[in-house]
Amino acid sequence: MVTIGALWLPILLSAVLVFVVSTIIHMVLKYHSWDYIKIPNEDAVRAAIRSASPEPRQYLIPYIGDYKELKTPEVMQKFIEGPVAVVTIRKAGAPSMGPNLVQWFVFSLFISFFAAYIASRTLAPGTDYLHVFRLVGAVAFLGYAGATIPPSIWMGKPWSITGKEMLDGLVYGMVTAGAFGWLWPHAA
Repeated sequence: MVTIGALWLPILLSAVLVFVVSTIIHMVLKYHSWDYIKIPNEDAVRAAIRSASPEPRQYLIPYIGDYKELKTPEVMQKFIEGPVAVVTIRKAGAPSMGPNLVQWFVFSLFISFFAAYIASRTLAPGTDYLHVFRLVGAVAFLGYAGATIPPSIWMGKPWSITGKEMLDGLVYGMVTAGAFGWLWPHAA
């Protein structure tokens, strides 16, 4: 059995590599550039939301507190008329990428840690590169890509965006798998 302590280097290296690859995806390749577009009459929409003074949270429009309300004609009409939306309100202020980047790196460490945990319990020291790559890659792919699907199922997030995020997850999973396969402990 391999200990988690013996895997600290692939955990750290894979998180660093995922961070670098994600930077290249978002800053160089830019295929996520059109994932968000400008809403028509943005200033009027912003003014309407600002006048309501909502706290930073996630909102559903139209809101239903109980699914029994879906059976009422008034609520059903709101859904028919639209818009139907999930809106995330963030704290007002100038955007700062620093905290988001730190959180992304910590998330990458989290995925790598659990991939290491599963691999350490199922693979022996000296396991060949391809076996390590397959197992760690599958676990990391599920970690990075699996959570992107429910928002398309339940919240109407476009499947085209989810597909790109799953592609990212596949790349991140492969990078993680490569680091683990390369640095997997040798048999004693």
